[in-house]
Amino acid sequence: MNFQQLRAVREAVRQGFNLTTAAEALHTSQPGVSRQIRELEDELGIEIFVRAGKRLTGLTAPGTAVLPTIERLLLEADNLRRAGEDFAQADRGTLTIAATHSQARYALPTVVRDFRQQHPDVVLHLHQGSPQQVADMLLRGEADIGLATETLAEVAELVALPCYRWTHRVIVPVGHPLAAAGPLTLKALAEQPLITYEAGYTGRRHIDEAFARAGLQPQVILTAMDADVIKTYVELGLGVGIVAAIAVDEARDTGLAAVEAGHLFPANLTRLAVRRGALLRAYAYRFIETFAPPLTRAVVERAVQSDPGTSFDI
Repeated sequence: MNFQQLRAVREAVRQGFNLTTAAEALHTSQPGVSRQIRELEDELGIEIFVRAGKRLTGLTAPGTAVLPTIERLLLEADNLRRAGEDFAQADRGTLTIAATHSQARYALPTVVRDFRQQHPDVVLHLHQGSPQQVADMLLRGEADIGLATETLAEVAELVALPCYRWTHRVIVPVGHPLAAAGPLTLKALAEQPLITYEAGYTGRRHIDEAFARAGLQPQVILTAMDADVIKTYVELGLGVGIVAAIAVDEARDTGLAAVEAGHLFPANLTRLAVRRGALLRAYAYRFIETFAPPLTRAVVERAVQSDPGTSFDI
């Protein structure tokens, strides 16, 4: 048994049982992946995959049973490698962060700047994606740390730690009646064409729930994945925007007026996630504490070793 065989099985599952794409992901040949899988099955004395001719179509019952062990062995192999690197090259290496657009654009810049000043020999890789894509990158081992408001706390294989709470604000072109109408109401908003986030992004669920509780049907005419796009179309006069408060920059958004909306929509919680059981390099813990000071190394290590289902709050 070897790690190449274990990786072949894991990648075949990740690629939807397509051996061609699994081979591409592993930078090898399709016959090589097939051979590695067969050799492992022969050694274990079981069939891991259901087959239709030469095609894999799913996992057998024994395959379903052994897959978590395969995942755990590969995770521990990564942990062993990282432990060695931490002693051999204590402050040199790479750190990959997966984040949604709002986090990457508004929450991370000063954190990255401060971290780089302290750790100039650490190369940072920043990947942007939807909350689900952030979770998937963590699960596949493609990212060390994930940042998002949605989804992360719902994935059992991840430890999602609370970082900060935030609210939404309404943005309108300068001179718009809503900017001078006094305290904003949901009824007044529901009468406007609205531009806001796509479902599953940046607290959109809380926006929808607030209107539903009030018995109102909002006129959402345009959705986008990030606040910069929303602001662009609001500036064009197409509608009224609802964005994360952190995305409002009065120095840059000179053509827009921001209206407080924290009383209309529930607060949202941004979380930082790592894969449960994963070992992080020492500088990864320092990055986490730079982003969220209460998340010290001791706090994160206890959380990573906690049982699935353990909840955390601020």
